[in-house]
Amino acid sequence: MSAAASAQRDIDVVIFGGGGAGLWLLDELLRRGLRTVVLESDRLGSGQTVASQGIIHGGLKYSLRGLLTPAAAAIRDMPIQWRRSLAGRQPPLLTQTRLRAEYCHLWQSGSFTSGLGMLGARVGLRVRPVKIKHAARPAILAGCPGVVARLDEPVIEPASLLEDLAGQHPRQLLKIDAQEGLHFDLAGPGVVESIRLTDPGSGQALTLRPGHVVLTAGVGNAALGSALGLSGCAMQRRPLNMVMLRGDLPALAGHCIEGMGARLTITATSDSAGRTVWQVGGRLAEVGRAWPQEKLLAHARGELEEVLPALDLNGVQWATYLVDRAEAAMSGRRPDDVGIVAEGNVITAWPTKLALVPRLAAAVSARLPEPQRQLAECLAAADGWPRPEVALPPWERVGLWHTDV
Repeated sequence: MSAAASAQRDIDVVIFGGGGAGLWLLDELLRRGLRTVVLESDRLGSGQTVASQGIIHGGLKYSLRGLLTPAAAAIRDMPIQWRRSLAGRQPPLLTQTRLRAEYCHLWQSGSFTSGLGMLGARVGLRVRPVKIKHAARPAILAGCPGVVARLDEPVIEPASLLEDLAGQHPRQLLKIDAQEGLHFDLAGPGVVESIRLTDPGSGQALTLRPGHVVLTAGVGNAALGSALGLSGCAMQRRPLNMVMLRGDLPALAGHCIEGMGARLTITATSDSAGRTVWQVGGRLAEVGRAWPQEKLLAHARGELEEVLPALDLNGVQWATYLVDRAEAAMSGRRPDDVGIVAEGNVITAWPTKLALVPRLAAAVSARLPEPQRQLAECLAAADGWPRPEVALPPWERVGLWHTDV
């Protein structure tokens, strides 16, 4: 094997997982001058990122009881920070990331308690709901009872975020074979001396000697942690069963509020054929996580007809997809903030929500030392190595859509 095909490189940070968290962290660390690469065994964002609804939350749904909860406090600055990046005013520069919507709408399901929640949501938030006059409501919400409000939480297209970030640092992204082409040399539990990679297609071999390893692989963090000898299981999984509709649907992004939570959360986008696609989550996706598809779709139709009286569902096609939320273990409850666990020279990280990705990157970066040398093209000898592509969104992967719901 030639020298080029068996290269060795000292790397400051090796990141496992090319979703939103890994790619944002890559940009952050490269700007600091740390020699950093991302290793991805599938497509970029193939776990949680590309399946997300893209809402950059500002804490409203965590403060519906009228209190600034720890979860709301952690996330309340995120819409402002994201908007600065989307406008190209602060790094990472996300000027090529597409928006599904500039803001979200809030509307009520008709219950008195949801009205109280709408008022309580104003407490302590940077982004607060503003009541919309009836004449200014979008047509789809014209017949909804009670308050309709605007909430300045932007909604991004997650796949375009991945394309934007990956396109800025393509040489730092490596596609790996996690089953046959990945081997760790450990000095002890969580102490990584080297990472040996083999590309089965070309026969190339590459050994990385990292100062630190960061795991941002979502559900994949569990298997990686086991391979690295990390103690215990620091991760929990909370599944969602999401509903999708496609057809002649209006543009809509927002939450139907009932009681102290979001009864439905809807975001709209377009598929490759130009059809409008709705992703529907919220309480529906949580309560239906173990339901068979037929039951979930029938329930979803009933929910939509009830909370959106003006919605015409004739000719609409339906589908579902499952996605696991991987989070730091919290005894079954949802974490209030990002999750970070350090052992040896390994940092395991979970952003909890897409909106918290910048907060995660800053927190991980703060745990890493300053660079000891000038940043160089650390993968100059791996130019022929395969690079991962961006994952297709769920509506482009579903094989069977239903019309008889």
